[in-house]
Parts: sequence; structure tokens; C-alpha cells
Amino acid sequence: MDLTRRGFLKLTAGTAVGAGALGFDTRPAEAAVPALKVSAARVSKNVCVYCSVSCGVLVYSQTDGSMNAKARAIHVEGNPDDPVNRGTLCPKGASIIDQINNPMRVTKPMHRKAGSSEYEETTWDFALDRIAKLIKETRDRGFQATDDKGQTVNRVVNMATVIGSQTGNEEGYLGVKLNRALGLVPLETPARI
Repeated sequence: MDLTRRGFLKLTAGTAVGAGALGFDTRPAEAAVPALKVSAARVSKNVCVYCSVSCGVLVYSQTDGSMNAKARAIHVEGNPDDPVNRGTLCPKGASIIDQINNPMRVTKPMHRKAGSSEYEETTWDFALDRIAKLIKETRDRGFQATDDKGQTVNRVVNMATVIGSQTGNEEGYLGVKLNRALGLVPLETPARI
């Protein structure tokens, strides 16, 4: 007998329907099938961080049931409602759970003092203040009010920005506006690189 894949599926479906129609009780078999691992998990929509495509992902997380337990990601899949990828993911996107659950993942700002070879954990307030200070100092050093011909250009020539691929349209728009307001000319996104 030459049984194709399609024929096997038809035979299996016909057998299941026939068993129920003939009066066989299928409840014990249905009860033996375990519940899906993700059925009790909390679902969060997110965006894949690996490239500029920005595919939508669904991250399923669950706690171990104890009080004050931190939720842990247990499954990641493509978001079928996302217009970018419509539920599909590349191999990198499908492996994003390994990045989420990596015990070496940095989750707090780190700072390396001048002359040191070690990074130290710091606060977000310190990190944001330091970044703002360094941007201001760099902008002031590289600001060019006029070009060689004397024309007003008001630009910064010693700094560039790359808008990250995981940002959405709104965040990307605000990033471009902020950098243009600072006077930056070189502005890139991973979609163009």
C-alpha cells in the first residue's frame, strides 16, 4: 500500500471521527493529552531586537506559583496579528528566549571609570545624567555655525547616531527629531546599513 502524507492525514482524521460515531468513548484519550505548557502563561507583545525588520513576537511568561516570584519567559513565537511578519520568525527571532533567560544578561546600567578595567553597577539617574553631560560637551566641541563659504549651517560634525532596530515608528520619529534638533547630520538606522 502506497500511503502518502495526505492520505495518512485523511486516514487518521477518518478513524477519529469514526470512533466517535460508532459510540466509542474518546474522553479517556482526550484526558490523557496534557494541557499545553503555555495555556496558563501570561502573554506579552514585543518586538524582536535582532534586525531592522522589527518582527512582532509573543512572549509567554509564567511564575513558579510562589508568592513574589519573578515571572520567567517560557516560550516565544511570532505574533500572527503583526503586519510585519504575520506570525513567522527567522531562526534568530525564534531563539530570542535564550537571550531573555541568559543569566549573564545585563539588566542594569554599568559604568567603567577612567583607567579601570572593571565595570560597576550604577543607577539610571547617574547613567542618564552622564550621557546628557557627554552629549552636551561633544556637541559644544563640534558645533559648526557656518561653513567655509560663510553660509549658516548650524550643524554638529563630530557626532553621529544610529537609531536602534527594535524601536517602533513613534520612538524612531522622536529619535530623529531629537538628533536633528541637536544639529546632527550623520543619522542612520539599521534598515539603511
